[in-house]
Amino acid sequence: MATQTLGASRATGRREAASAAASSVLGRVRAVLGVVRPIGWILIAGAVALWVFGAALGWQELLIAAVVVTTALLLSILFLIGRSTYGVDLDLGRTRVVVGERAVGSLTLTNEGTRAILPSRVVLPVGAGRGEFGVKRLAAKESVEELFAVPTARRGVLKIGPVSVVRGDALGLFERVQRRGEGVDLFVHPRTVLFEGQSLGFVRDLEGMAARDLSRDDVSFHALREYAPGDDLRHVHWRSTARTGTLMMRQYEETRRSHFAIGLSRNPADYRDSDEFELGVSAAGSMGLRALKDSRRLDVHVQGATIPAETGKQYLDGLSRLEPSKPRQGSIDDLASTVVATLPTAAVVVLVAGSAVDAARLRAASSRAPQGARVLALVADLGAEPTLRRMGDADVVTIGALDQLPAALAKVLS
Repeated sequence: MATQTLGASRATGRREAASAAASSVLGRVRAVLGVVRPIGWILIAGAVALWVFGAALGWQELLIAAVVVTTALLLSILFLIGRSTYGVDLDLGRTRVVVGERAVGSLTLTNEGTRAILPSRVVLPVGAGRGEFGVKRLAAKESVEELFAVPTARRGVLKIGPVSVVRGDALGLFERVQRRGEGVDLFVHPRTVLFEGQSLGFVRDLEGMAARDLSRDDVSFHALREYAPGDDLRHVHWRSTARTGTLMMRQYEETRRSHFAIGLSRNPADYRDSDEFELGVSAAGSMGLRALKDSRRLDVHVQGATIPAETGKQYLDGLSRLEPSKPRQGSIDDLASTVVATLPTAAVVVLVAGSAVDAARLRAASSRAPQGARVLALVADLGAEPTLRRMGDADVVTIGALDQLPAALAKVLS
């Protein structure tokens, strides 16, 4: 039994070794074949055909053509000999920009070897596209710097790099690509608009945080002051009154619960087009940044995910990664239910959708907000005039452009 087990182990070891060797050989064959470009394969096939038919038919002209094509192939292969000992330094001035801004960077190539490097071509992938630079002959330890600018027409995360150094012949028959350095993520943030702090949704709560605003009636004691007409006599501080001879009242700091929740629909069916979706993202981003600046707790939900929002940078990075959802992940109605289930203590709930959501669905979504929360439904309707209407317990604000948001919110609070 032991002999059979030992034999089986050896057989398994031999199979694994053979498989590893075959994989290694296959990898090297693929690497060799990968340097041949399509036009190179055509000429190789043509050379073989010329040799075969020239020898079979005895045509001198075909044999001469075969020699010419073969010589051109061999000379082109010589351009692949040697290694490109480039040191690559990819530097982006800023890794976070706003839609429409140009991200400027530099690419520095240094010959780190002891011999000169022949002219080559450098490819810099940028998202789905790429930029190409022609690099001159570099002597040992010589450097060259290439500047580039990345246009940012759309929100998203662009992968810049890694840099590829391309060695090839002038005819474009063969090409060897060597990757250098690491890629860099460029975050293209949505446009946002700044506006003054609003008191939207602050709810006074025994478990809330003390605010700077003073109140005649709360639980966080602040100071004593003289009586003013209308003060509740239950808050008279009798000991101080007896000592000073003046009626003294307790004054309090308001304690507020400031849990701010945003439900941003990313279902394409809730928007008329992609531009309207971008308007919704920008509006949600603007309101979230205002909430963070006001030191509110912010939770942001989209279909099937949450967006981290501990800081403004983290929040905008999350919005940059946001992609439209799939239909099975639900619409604004399902998203409102998710917000209620996960954030039952939210003081403010903002639901953001597009003009494709009709009034009935918007009313149904708004009615699912947590008990006691203030609800604001924000409708992105590109090109529309800003409007404000009341729908059940929710304020419904429609904006046609991002710069309309501050004035629209001011109307809600007026």
